[in-house]
Amino acid sequence: MQAYPGLYPVAPPQSAGPEPLMTSALAPPQVLTHAGFDALLAELKRSGHRLLGPIVRDDVVVYDDIESTADLPRGWTDVQDGGHYRLQRRGDDALFGYAVSAQSWKPFLHPPGQRLWSARMRGDAVQIQPEPPPSERMAFVGARACELHAIALMDRALLGTGPGDPYYRARRAQVFIIAVNCSVAGGTCFCDSMHAGPQVTAGFDLALTELSDQSPPVFLVHSGTTAGSAVLAAVPSAPANAAQIAAEQTILAHTRASMGRKISSTNLHDLLLGNLQHPSWTEVGERCLACGNCTMVCPTCMCTSVADVSDLSGERISRSRRWDSCYTSEFSYLHGGSVRHSTAARYRQWLTHKLATWHDQYGSSGCVGCGRCITWCPVGIDLTEQVRAIAAPPAG
Repeated sequence: MQAYPGLYPVAPPQSAGPEPLMTSALAPPQVLTHAGFDALLAELKRSGHRLLGPIVRDDVVVYDDIESTADLPRGWTDVQDGGHYRLQRRGDDALFGYAVSAQSWKPFLHPPGQRLWSARMRGDAVQIQPEPPPSERMAFVGARACELHAIALMDRALLGTGPGDPYYRARRAQVFIIAVNCSVAGGTCFCDSMHAGPQVTAGFDLALTELSDQSPPVFLVHSGTTAGSAVLAAVPSAPANAAQIAAEQTILAHTRASMGRKISSTNLHDLLLGNLQHPSWTEVGERCLACGNCTMVCPTCMCTSVADVSDLSGERISRSRRWDSCYTSEFSYLHGGSVRHSTAARYRQWLTHKLATWHDQYGSSGCVGCGRCITWCPVGIDLTEQVRAIAAPPAG
């Protein structure tokens, strides 16, 4: 991203990017009790981090401020399918016994609204004040493997090799990530197909595996960075034994085998771009409401629009960006009208970009298989079904 004139009138100060993963072999996993986990959260809070993690609100799991493990969704799991989400009680007190939350970490790194600058008239002169980058330190508690892959994709798009987005860069540099290996797969999960889960492999400071069936329940903890190792060293822990390490692998194998969806990523780029006139685009366009839910909940959709707002006197003005969606007619508006007139064309643009042309831009898929777009589509449109429809041989 270039620093376009008028978008960032004064280049904000550069901040360091996220700490790279430790290049040496990771230390052997440690074991934390629930009390030890609370101590770890307290240590992060003491060091100035805002704790953000999963909570139950309005009958869904969302990410918000937490104080301790008492705020986590203890004993809850989720049932997800196309256009369907319900919470139900588990038979234990697992803290992370759900598949994936209703939202991703995107709003905390790339918020729905961001003021870029403000200006006011001073006599005949205009004074422009750029919005300073944020400096808040955040700790993400409970990030899943698919979400870490999504953050890595946003890093690639919004940081790149140049100055990148200064607001994203500032937030990203201040994040401490406590990841969690998935112990259950949701009905719409297909992260295994996208090679993005369920096991956390990179992009974390600490990674937990909840062993909820042990007595007492404990967490297996892996350090991923020097910062993670330092925080873990400040709280009580013990080395993991062979049985606990084996239990972790059993959990991951079970989760991988119980994915609710799957998709073939082989030659997906050419398959989609070679079938832009396939009749299934029209069929799904007749169902699609063009509501943009899928782009709002997607952890890698990051398109924005820019708007200027002035007061009635014309003395004050500000420029802000906000989330936008390729499902709106205004998104593809050029002089004379919208480029994509139909809902089918907008759905095709979203899906082909996510699964095909993202490869041309960034060298990988833009989908991490979290399944949120399927769960939160009001009419249950399923992108894995769309891919199968296009890949199926012609009838007759």
